[in-house]
Amino acid sequence: MRDVAVVSFAQAPSVRREPDRNEVEILMPVVREARERSGLEKGEIDFICSGSTDYLAGQSFAFVSGLDAVGAWPPICESHVEMDGAWALYEAWVKIQTGYADAALVYGFGKASMGDLPEVLALQLDPYVLTPLWPDAVSLAALQARLCLEGGFVSERAMAEVAVRDRRHAKANPFAQVKGDFEPAKILSEPYLVSPLRKHDCAPISDGAAAMVIAAGDLARRVCPRPAWISGFTHIAEPQDLGVRELTRSRSTEIAAERAGVAKGALDVAEIAAPFTHQVLLVERALGVGAGTTVNPSGGALAANPVMAAGLIRIGEAARRVHDGTARRAVAHATSGPCLQQNLVCLLEG
Repeated sequence: MRDVAVVSFAQAPSVRREPDRNEVEILMPVVREARERSGLEKGEIDFICSGSTDYLAGQSFAFVSGLDAVGAWPPICESHVEMDGAWALYEAWVKIQTGYADAALVYGFGKASMGDLPEVLALQLDPYVLTPLWPDAVSLAALQARLCLEGGFVSERAMAEVAVRDRRHAKANPFAQVKGDFEPAKILSEPYLVSPLRKHDCAPISDGAAAMVIAAGDLARRVCPRPAWISGFTHIAEPQDLGVRELTRSRSTEIAAERAGVAKGALDVAEIAAPFTHQVLLVERALGVGAGTTVNPSGGALAANPVMAAGLIRIGEAARRVHDGTARRAVAHATSGPCLQQNLVCLLEG
């Protein structure tokens, strides 16, 4: 296996609604910043991969417009995934492992305010049985949360404490959308949004973008004083049918964490992309997070959740803490699909 590291990362501030810029205009300064921070010339980046969703734009191949932010001339080697940018990063990492590239630019972007995101996500479901019912993402998560509560796997108090912790951490993050000091007892007195979930249990809907540059071996060492080496990288998908899955645990995260080698050493930081408080608790358990690990120092997805970029941001935030020496070993998580259907784990070391 080739040594591959994150050498630079940039992101746009996450906002509920970006009224004045389209997706490309949000993305352009982020891509430029990631390139400049990498110290690599444009010609040294061999591969480009993006993550976004055409469903929000409502047209096929809408992702192609994102190339305007990159520049497609001279001709480039480029690919796209209809998923979070974390999976675009995985494709770029594989590209470098196979020897077809030594450096890659990865980005993810989404402008959720263009449509009704919870309903758009229903299109991920079984097209014959579930999608015609149009169950929105929050309602599906609420069904999962009810199973977890009645099974004794989580409590409403523990869920509220996750929301309080993450949004308190987000106060130090200038890119976060929801931040501040809250009290568990006070937010637990608020009405349900979709029982048993309250507003604080749900990630915000965000417009945003992120970009990252990764490089192999000596090239990474040349341009970055303290590269964040990717020492483990795996993603696992569970069945699409909710009825055949064990929704009170995240088995795919457990398998991904095991294959990535998360348990082989102490973790300083864990960045988790789960968009609901009960899911954060399930992922923490699946990763084996202990008391000595700082969870979501950036605030996590509960503080900023730009669709198709939230997972890449978690990896970028973990890498940033390796870069600055705050962490020696950090794990980042990304998720896709309803109720933690598909999960990715990326282990970073200094």
